[in-house]
Formats: sequence, C-alpha cells, structure tokens
Amino acid sequence: MFCWCSLIYVLFFLGSFLAIGLLTVCVLLRQLVKFQRRKRSNLNVKHIAFFHPYCNAGGGGERVLWCAIRSLLNRYEDVAVYVYTGDSDATPADILKKAEGNFNLTLSAERITFVYLSKRCWVEASRYAHFTLLGQSIGSIVLGFEALLKLQPDVFIDTMGYAFTYPIFAFFGGCKIGCYTHYPTISTDMLRRVQSHTQAYNNRGYVAKNPFATWLKIAYYRLFSRVYGWVGRCADTIMVNSTWTENHIVSLWDVPYKTHRVYPPCEVSQLKRLEPLADEQDDRITILSVGQYRPEKDHPLQLQAMYELRTLLNNDEALWNRLRLLIVGSCRDEEDRVRVKNMQDLAKHLSLENSVEFRVNVPYQELLQCYQRAKIGLHCMWNEHFGISVVDCMAAGLIMVANRSGGPLMDIIETSEGSQNGYLAFDAYDYARCIATILYNTPEYNSKIREAARASVDRFSEKEFENGFLRAISPIMD
Repeated sequence: MFCWCSLIYVLFFLGSFLAIGLLTVCVLLRQLVKFQRRKRSNLNVKHIAFFHPYCNAGGGGERVLWCAIRSLLNRYEDVAVYVYTGDSDATPADILKKAEGNFNLTLSAERITFVYLSKRCWVEASRYAHFTLLGQSIGSIVLGFEALLKLQPDVFIDTMGYAFTYPIFAFFGGCKIGCYTHYPTISTDMLRRVQSHTQAYNNRGYVAKNPFATWLKIAYYRLFSRVYGWVGRCADTIMVNSTWTENHIVSLWDVPYKTHRVYPPCEVSQLKRLEPLADEQDDRITILSVGQYRPEKDHPLQLQAMYELRTLLNNDEALWNRLRLLIVGSCRDEEDRVRVKNMQDLAKHLSLENSVEFRVNVPYQELLQCYQRAKIGLHCMWNEHFGISVVDCMAAGLIMVANRSGGPLMDIIETSEGSQNGYLAFDAYDYARCIATILYNTPEYNSKIREAARASVDRFSEKEFENGFLRAISPIMD
C-alpha cells in the first residue's frame, strides 16, 4: 500500500537539503566576493562599475553612459571607473574612439577599464521567442553573476535598465546601487495595450486575437510587474530621464524619495550654432529621422507617413519631387541590419525608393551635415521615454514632428499657440498632415517655430545633466 506520509517526508527532506545547499552556496559566494575586494592593492580608491553590456552601440543610452563617466572622473580624483561590456569584438581604444566620434566627447582612457562579459547573448531578445521579458530578466541575472565574479566594485551603476541585477550586487557584492532608467521594463501602458487587444511589436497578433492568450499575458505582466518592483527597490539612488518614465517607476517601485528626474545630456550648444547648408540639390527639402534601428522606433510608420503625404500632395507633384526622407541610425547587431533591409524592401513596396535614403552608423561630423541640410525632423516611437534625437533636431533648427506620447508630449514639444516649438502626431495620416502644414506655412511662421525650439532646449544640455547626475549620485559616493 502506497504511503503518502513517507512521500511527504522524502519531499520535505529533499527540499530542506536543496534549501540548505543553496543557502550555503550563497554564503560562500558572498564571502568570496568580500575576500576578492580585500585583496585590492589600494583600498582608498573607490571602484565604480557601470553595467552597460552594449556600450559600443552608439545610441542615446550610450551618450548618457559616457557623459556620466566623464562627470564622475571630473568630480572625483580617488575613483577607478570600470565598464561591464559584452562588446568583445571591440578593443577599449575602439570603443572610446567611437564614443568620441559619435558624441564629440573627450574621455580619459587611462582611468577607464573595460570588463568584458562573454554571456551577453543571455539578454538578447532574439533568444526568447516567448516570455521575452522574463527570459531577458533571468538572462540579466546570469550576466550579472558573471560581472560580479570578474570584478567586485564598491558602487554599481546600471545605465541600461537591467533591474534584476540589483539584488545580486546588493546582497552578494555588498555594493551601493545606482541606476539610470531610460525606460521601465514593463509599464501600465503595455498592460493597457494587451487589455485592449492591440497588436504591436510586443503583443503579437495571435495573442491579441485570442481571449485566453490575452488573459494569460495580463496575468503574466501583473506578476512580472510585482517582481520588477521588488528588484527595483534594491537601488539606493534612482535616476529617470523624463516625466513619463518617472511616473511609471514611482508607480512600480514605490520609492519616490529615492527617485530623481535627470534629463539625458543633449549636445545642444554646438547644434544651436549650426548654420543651414544648401542641399546637394538646392531646391530639395530633406526630412530627417535620427534613431537606432530598433523595432520600437517604428521606422515603418515613417514610410507610411511619406506614403500618406504623397496622397495629400497629389496635386502638387513638383513639391513632392523635392522631398526626401533621410533615415539615419545605428545598428547594434545583425538583427538590426536585417531590419534595415526589410525597411528598404518596404520603401520599394510603397514606391518610395526614390524618396527615401537610409544611412547606417554615420560618424558625428556627417550627422552634423545631415542636420544642416534638413528642414524637418521626424520621430515616430510611441511612448518614447525621452527623445534625445528630438531635442537634437530642435537644437539644430529643424521643425520637429514627434509622437503624441511619452517624453516628446510631456517634456519637450509645446504645441500651444504663441509658444509652439514643434508638432505632435499619432498615426501615419496625422504625421503627413503635420508635414504638409509645415510645407505650406509661411517662412516667417516656420522661422518663429525654429527660434522657439532652439530657445527651449537649454534645459537638456550636457551641463544640466552633469549637475543632476552628480547631485543624485552623491549619497552613494559619499
């Protein structure tokens, strides 16, 4: 006769054995980290480690990283700065050279050390066909343990949003934790999209159309948001880049007293000094889009907007022939390069191949020339957390058309009469209508918008960022 009591006893002892074993491993690992820290030759130097596995990507997040490092090195003399990176195909000199070329920054190579990680593939979205948020978060734990075992810092600063690494460095590493959050891993807006059965890049069609799959995803998102809130609260100081991000992080992590809004650094001083250049063809009107080739940037919407614009300008063929959409962006990996190829195919499908140009990983000086030749800026990401490229375009004198959501709506663009500094849109037709309005505005009215835009961007300067960053980080440095 089967004895249930015996089975319960066996399971109890097995569970106890596993729990004790796991606890022992945790204690030993924590002691190992402490031992490695005590072995340092100079205990008076504070070790600051930035967790940024894609530090060589060349996007707005990387500008934040390098400006933060520069401000720390300028402020503190007794610090050693380290960068955890997964860019194993690039040497430290290559990474710093690209940062200086892309962002016009001067960095001290002697005071920056790179710690190369081999397990970055664990945080790549392509690795997880389903439950991507959970997969990437667990993957970041694996990557975090690799980072901690290679270097045990005094202060750990995450600048990419991998919140699941915070408990690792706080408990096992005994580190002070700082973070700069560009975008919450999960948000109430994402939950509302699933609840409304809206199809998007992070809510596939078969889920949006299936009530049971939608219910399951809602339950998954709610559980994930609770865990996300717990790990986020492990941070000692939290920086967010916009009002939109601040609202979500305060709602999810519930530590408003540790949360600081620090707008990201934008190169507004140099851009404001740029003078317009005539295009290669003097009568051409260039519409410029700047942003990484990532799915959330919604470059296909830009192509659809151009398609709608051609319809609106149907009776003005001469004006349409003068227009060109120039899409400039950086590619992180092969997946991004495939995305560019798909958009080129979409442009051909929409018969826009003669009106759209793609440029990839352009150097900073070439980007400046793009700003000088363009007249209109375009940005289509829904719920963009902030929008560095939006600010850059405005500083360069472009009239910006951005999505009516997130940072552009709450922090950057004003559309009220008398103080207008840009335009906001929400779908392809709305974008086309805004562009057409700019094209038919009087030169005097467009000039007022450009002047208002340039006057509004000083609050997003690198100097303002450095002041805010150092003020927020001081509790864990002192």
